[in-house]
Amino acid sequence: MAHNASVCPPPMKATSNGVFQNESPLDFALPLVIVQIVLVIVLTRTLAFLLRPLRQPRVIAEIIGGVLLGPSAFGRSEKFLHTIFPPKSLPVLDTLANLGLIFFLFLVGLELDPKALRRTGKKAMSIALAGISLPFAMGIGTSFILRATISQGVSQGPFIVFMGVALSITAFPVLARILAELKLLTTDVGRMAMSAAAVNDVAAWILLALAIALSGTDTSPLVPIWVFLLGATFVGLCIVVVPRVFKWMTRHCPDGEPVDEIFICGTLAAVLAAGFVTDTIGIHALFGAFVLGILAPKEGPFASALVEKVEDLVSGLLLPLYFASSGLKTNVATIQGAQSWGLLVLVIVTACFGKIVGTVVVSRLCKMPMSEALALGVLMNSKGLVELIVLNIGKDRKVLNDQTFAIMVLMALFTTFITTPLVMAIYKPANKGGGRTYKIKTIQRKDPNSQLRIMACFHSGRNIPTMINLIEASRGTEKKQGLSVYAMHLMELSERSSAIRMVHKARMNGMPFWNKAMQSDSNQVVVAFEAYGQLSRVQIRPMTAISHFSDMHEDICASAESKRAALIVLPFHKHQKLDGSLETTRHEFRVINKKVLLKAPCSVGILVDRGLGGASHVAARNVSSVITVLFFGGPDDREALAFGRRMSEHPGITLVVVRFVAGPEMTGGDMVAVDLSGSDDGKHSKAADEDAIADIQQKVANDGSVKYEERVVKSFSETVDIVKESIKCNMVLVGRSPEGMAAANLSVNYKGDCPELGPIGELLISHDVSINASVLVIQQYGGGPRPLTLEEEEPTDGAETD
Repeated sequence: MAHNASVCPPPMKATSNGVFQNESPLDFALPLVIVQIVLVIVLTRTLAFLLRPLRQPRVIAEIIGGVLLGPSAFGRSEKFLHTIFPPKSLPVLDTLANLGLIFFLFLVGLELDPKALRRTGKKAMSIALAGISLPFAMGIGTSFILRATISQGVSQGPFIVFMGVALSITAFPVLARILAELKLLTTDVGRMAMSAAAVNDVAAWILLALAIALSGTDTSPLVPIWVFLLGATFVGLCIVVVPRVFKWMTRHCPDGEPVDEIFICGTLAAVLAAGFVTDTIGIHALFGAFVLGILAPKEGPFASALVEKVEDLVSGLLLPLYFASSGLKTNVATIQGAQSWGLLVLVIVTACFGKIVGTVVVSRLCKMPMSEALALGVLMNSKGLVELIVLNIGKDRKVLNDQTFAIMVLMALFTTFITTPLVMAIYKPANKGGGRTYKIKTIQRKDPNSQLRIMACFHSGRNIPTMINLIEASRGTEKKQGLSVYAMHLMELSERSSAIRMVHKARMNGMPFWNKAMQSDSNQVVVAFEAYGQLSRVQIRPMTAISHFSDMHEDICASAESKRAALIVLPFHKHQKLDGSLETTRHEFRVINKKVLLKAPCSVGILVDRGLGGASHVAARNVSSVITVLFFGGPDDREALAFGRRMSEHPGITLVVVRFVAGPEMTGGDMVAVDLSGSDDGKHSKAADEDAIADIQQKVANDGSVKYEERVVKSFSETVDIVKESIKCNMVLVGRSPEGMAAANLSVNYKGDCPELGPIGELLISHDVSINASVLVIQQYGGGPRPLTLEEEEPTDGAETD
């Protein structure tokens, strides 16, 4: 394909008999394609790793990897090219690459919601049209210059359309990846960019279909008309038939049950059949797959199963082959002389000027600030896979020659590469808090009746029942807007994350679950919180943090500050097994928790989940729980006590406060105790402890649901015994850094391996204590210096147990 040969090479046999039969595996199709796949994956993943510090999307590494494998770099060696990528192997490689492309385009269509496009606002629509029209017009102008110089003899009509489409495309998945990487998905610029890019994407596919129809080899003017009519008929039949078939499949795939394999196989076969039909019509097989994906259901177990079964194989294994196939057709060496390099600069300048200026002008007319308008223009200029599809089709149809093809590939690479650094330099998003005062950062406050804002974080559905029951317990008295909860789903930004799915989750951050725009994302987590939010008087609002684990704490802290939360609740990094022991879920969760404790703008709670209220949400009228507060002293313990006091206002909750007082006989940890309580701050803290206990004692006298015990302890062992006696309840609240002689004695005599829980929390999850209650360890914001360090790194273990 990429090499001219006077005689067609004989077809390759599939498998060899082995080297001991004097046969080279590289002379046979299967071993050779295995070598090609492994080489492509290793090279592209290595480049992606090297480019990660520059925050470049993986598509950059894949384009560069493909170019390096081609005649521009490694392929300059004839021996390498004829050994690893001989001409007779290219049909097999191209077939696999296009097969992966077909299924990838199906996934893109699967995630594209036509209803969301219809809801696109006038501003986004205007920006999208400007971002298409001006580059398309400039692409037409550039095509005349190229035809007069390096593209002489090509058909004028198809060449004009291909150049216009190539310069006007915005890569929607690549744009979503860049926005997620820069944490801009939830900003005004991010929302506008994604809405405009979605419109741009659809327009680009329509224009590409036009270009393909015009680029046929038949000279009859009726052929493009027939192609268009048959294509429109195919789309119309799909619109009538396909949704009904998918609806029938969806009815037979109820929630909570595995999807029948026959439905998955049938859908994938239908994708291939649709590709065959559109290829027969003459508008490329990928269009059939794309149309079928658009008409597929967007939610429910069937859609999730399709993505889960196909995405990893296609995106990780087959799609990189398409970039390699493109790279084998790209020969940068064809760009020679001042004229060719001048044309490359012209194409790059034209592409950037058309996109950026067109977007900026309309954005300014829509009264967007200049920095946002510029950033939006740069973002809309990013290219990606769709650009390569257009160029490859143009190359295969003989519309683009080798030199023009190489120039356009370098243009796509350059414009995408500069997107991230330019946006970082131009646009600095303002504080999301909007300058509002943020004073109430703790649960303990002067006015206990004021609204409490909690940010409840979760990693998966496993955390949901206990989290909802904790929220129910925290409602307090029946006051309007007495409790506002932001339910934040913590998602890792990985390469397999579907771009549009990330956008749907992130773009409505902080909006109510029952907002109509969120209906497309009705997964089990949303349903659980939505049901609770509608049944109770608690405001439940969804949020999503999509980040690399290394900086996810920044998203959590920034969101807590912007929503003026008083408490962040984080799930512990271990989950309970059937035998009651704790097993590490992911070590990265622990690192996130420790970083949040260090950087949080408010109080923080770490929840050790042992099933508060069971494995499902308990209705308010059925709540019957005992909450125990183990109080030693200090700001963290006072914060835990304040939270327990609020919980006690729930009619179904009994609060038990156990205060530990060191007896005169207690020894050990004396210096620590002196350091913590002998200073002026320590005396002030003791006075604050007495005030908090006095308030609880007054509540005991007026409220039968609150009980108070004061236990004098003489030794470490006695402290542990009393702790064991006191935890026969549903939940235990403790401070992370307790103060006083009793706490100091405990911390000296007991050392655990989870300093983020503090000495009492560590004791409660240890083998020394048999406990069925969930534990919430609380750190008060501004509670002074912490005696426990959180900065050391632990080894990454996958299944440690306590």
